[in-house]
Amino acid sequence: MIALISDIHGNFVALKEVLRAIDDLKIKKIYNLGDIAGYYPQVNECCEELRKRKVQSILGNHDWYMISNTLCPRSNSANDCLRYQRNIITPDNLKWIASFPVHKTIKNLEFVHGGWNNPLDEYFVPSREYFDIMPNSFFASGHTHKQMVKQFGKKVYCNPGSVGQPRDGNYKAAFAVFDGKNFELLRTDYDVDEVCRLMKRSGFSEYYYNRLKTGAEHFGV
Repeated sequence: MIALISDIHGNFVALKEVLRAIDDLKIKKIYNLGDIAGYYPQVNECCEELRKRKVQSILGNHDWYMISNTLCPRSNSANDCLRYQRNIITPDNLKWIASFPVHKTIKNLEFVHGGWNNPLDEYFVPSREYFDIMPNSFFASGHTHKQMVKQFGKKVYCNPGSVGQPRDGNYKAAFAVFDGKNFELLRTDYDVDEVCRLMKRSGFSEYYYNRLKTGAEHFGV
């Protein structure tokens, strides 16, 4: 049994609860599908906890923005958060993120952050046609922050959802487990108000963190 997490985005409060839930399930092996960086203020704490646990990670688009010193082409709000994180992330944690691959295969499970045409930044709609040409049977990616499992014949796709910023109308931190044949989607509660306090203390207005309270798709909601 393994656990899949994704899109932590500097939300250490949520990450701690997800890891506690995974520990309760007696699962030792955890894979992160990208985006430790971005949005919330505890990027170093997230990196250090994952490093301590030897969690294997792949690169997400926000991780790429961080290590390449570039900005997101879609969101000024996301870029404000990235600029903040660049000022606080430690050199060791930045170097660690820079070591991530963009693709990983574990036995019959293949995963990327975005999609298989663009591992970092593809938003795709899972379909039979999309996965028919793939040689493996099981697939997982993050990026959309929307938890799902879809089966297309013998091919199965999972998005574990977002640990740090769900966008599917459920504020609870999301993750998934995989036993080699089946995915299970799981959620856990966490102290959203604490993240809001940390964001306010870091100089951000409610616009940047209100979405956490409802799992809204857009900023400022």
